[in-house]
Amino acid sequence: MLTKRESEVMRAVYALCREGVCLVSPTELLARLPARGKWSQDSLEKVLTALSLDNYFDLLSSERKGEKMYVITLREGGRAYPRNAQQFRRDLFLKLGLAVASAVIAFLVGLILKWIF
Repeated sequence: MLTKRESEVMRAVYALCREGVCLVSPTELLARLPARGKWSQDSLEKVLTALSLDNYFDLLSSERKGEKMYVITLREGGRAYPRNAQQFRRDLFLKLGLAVASAVIAFLVGLILKWIF
């Protein structure tokens, strides 16, 4: 299960690397991340390294004309990220629905018991 920050980075990486391999700069990735996250290049580097260790993608750092660049190759977990995110949302809504239904049933049972006794 990914944290919120990891999920934001994965969304940006997947948007840039749909074919499986891409060459991207940290500024391009930072531009795709939400502004409210207060991202820096150091925090981005840490999250990218963590996702690479979790086998979402292979990460290679290089320099092009003095600018740091990342070569990202999606692995199986990275290619399946949109499906996993959709399944997580579906499971979350199912659990919320069950919780609401259970609360309604408990309330109705309480009313029936109060009416009987």
